[in-house]
Amino acid sequence: MNQDERWMREAIRLAHHCPPADGAFSVGAVLVGADGTPLATGYSRETDPVVHAEESALAKPVPRDLSGATLYSTLEPCSERKSRPRTCTRIILDAGIGRVVIAWREPTLFVDGEGYELLTAAGIEVVELPDLADLAREPNRHLLDGA
Repeated sequence: MNQDERWMREAIRLAHHCPPADGAFSVGAVLVGADGTPLATGYSRETDPVVHAEESALAKPVPRDLSGATLYSTLEPCSERKSRPRTCTRIILDAGIGRVVIAWREPTLFVDGEGYELLTAAGIEVVELPDLADLAREPNRHLLDGA
């Protein structure tokens, strides 16, 4: 198993800790340093009812220089948000993270996501792992089965 798959599987495990919500996805995130050391983790609704996984992970104490770090998120980081003024895409850009790995793109169930496009346009390497998308969607079946 390569490192991207290893850390995405950990993010997927975290997504299963999310309290289910009718209006938000269950997402897990893992921040890994350039040396392969895990720096922080987070999941949706971990600390409050509207916190996103990426936001939760990046709110924890992490090094200042994250240019060599990779953020693993089970879902494409949000580019539009109703619950807070800063999107996860903006938080990632502001943190200076150099690489983002996702398992699946955000469906248009709640918003029209453009996180992938915004991150790549800003020069961040974005990698999608479609082979793990079904596992990443699993904690969201209650939202997706009727969609």
